[in-house]
Amino acid sequence: MNVILLSGGSGKRLWPLSNDVRSKQFLKLFKDENGNYESMVQRVYRQIKAVSSDAKITIATSKTQASAIKNQLGDKVSICVEPCRRDTFPAILLSALYLRYELGVNEEEVVAVCPVDPYVENTYYQSVMSLEKIVKESDANLTLMGITPTYNSDKYGYIIPKDNDFLTKVKEFKEKPSKEKATEYIKQNALWNAGVFAFKLKYLLNKAREFIDFTDYRDLYSKYENLEKISFDYAVVEKEKDIQVLRYNGNWLDVGTWNTMTEVMADNVKGNAVVDEKCENTQVINELNIPILCMGCKDMVIAASGDGILISDKERSGDIKSYVDKISSDVKFAEKSWGTYTVIDATSNSMTVKVSINKGCELSYHSHDYREEVWTVVGGKGIAIIEGIEESLKVGDVITIEAGCKHTIKAIEKLDIIEVQLGDNIGCFDKHKYNK
Repeated sequence: MNVILLSGGSGKRLWPLSNDVRSKQFLKLFKDENGNYESMVQRVYRQIKAVSSDAKITIATSKTQASAIKNQLGDKVSICVEPCRRDTFPAILLSALYLRYELGVNEEEVVAVCPVDPYVENTYYQSVMSLEKIVKESDANLTLMGITPTYNSDKYGYIIPKDNDFLTKVKEFKEKPSKEKATEYIKQNALWNAGVFAFKLKYLLNKAREFIDFTDYRDLYSKYENLEKISFDYAVVEKEKDIQVLRYNGNWLDVGTWNTMTEVMADNVKGNAVVDEKCENTQVINELNIPILCMGCKDMVIAASGDGILISDKERSGDIKSYVDKISSDVKFAEKSWGTYTVIDATSNSMTVKVSINKGCELSYHSHDYREEVWTVVGGKGIAIIEGIEESLKVGDVITIEAGCKHTIKAIEKLDIIEVQLGDNIGCFDKHKYNK
């Protein structure tokens, strides 16, 4: 089956570890079966492949996050990149056109759309995979998967089914209700809307043509920024009359805040931190090179990165977004397809960065108009190419790159470099790429 994983969002609810470039799904706070740290997107991708090795997965994401996905899942992963953010309906439609016109998927094939951020067991994805047979054998245009509620939450939308059968028609949808209303809905066998949709590819393409003018993937891509910002629920789901829902009774957790993340993260402490014996129900994540000491902390989450430090009561951490919106800060850490980029220090006319390039990877061949760069190799081996001339790199080597000079670096083994950028106009806009 074709699976579209929705991987977008700014990640402000898990600040300071997440930001516009590194959203929550890229934080390595879980562990795989071998005890290695993995992120949400790595966990979901691994789970789907474990359930169905033949599943064809395409990740819909923003331009700023494509490099992080390649870094964590490899260059061969199928990615549909949004040129800008326009909500879930445009994102899903663009991905559907990518499947049809770029990957050659037949319009009769079944597509399942899933968010990338639930914390679930493999049985969840077994249910997702079962949607393929259900869609093929059913006359319904659209099939959802709903979660059996465990409490009267006011944070999720509700699906009201016509009966309590395992697979049933949908009676109506309800937006996020009060807890009192949620209790009433649950008495009607209501389900949480998990954001999982399945349909034949031709259904969505035909539906979209009713109110969007496009010919193929590249045509829609060129018009993307002018599309209406609208969710898939509003644009398609709530207007569809022939719709059914599959009930999922297993455990499901929407990991959207620090409070929920601390329930499922692999370790209570990650990074350089010490908690004393008086601490209770407290988790610490430290990405800084300085220690954190916690004494007598109760029901707290403490997270530190180059972007900032959070010290919060767990329950209160759910209200973080409105405060983070008031904090103005450039991104200090980013995962790239070739490695990682960490800002160490920045002034008005200089920036010091640690660049880590994975073995066998290389930077694009590029130049800068307004800045000079000084590279100091502090780990590994590599090759620098400057104006077409190759030069071997080893620990201790220092190279100066003048403004306007074409250059790149390739890592023979994992390569760590301290890069000092010098100039009166330093910014990510100052970059020209070339073919070698």
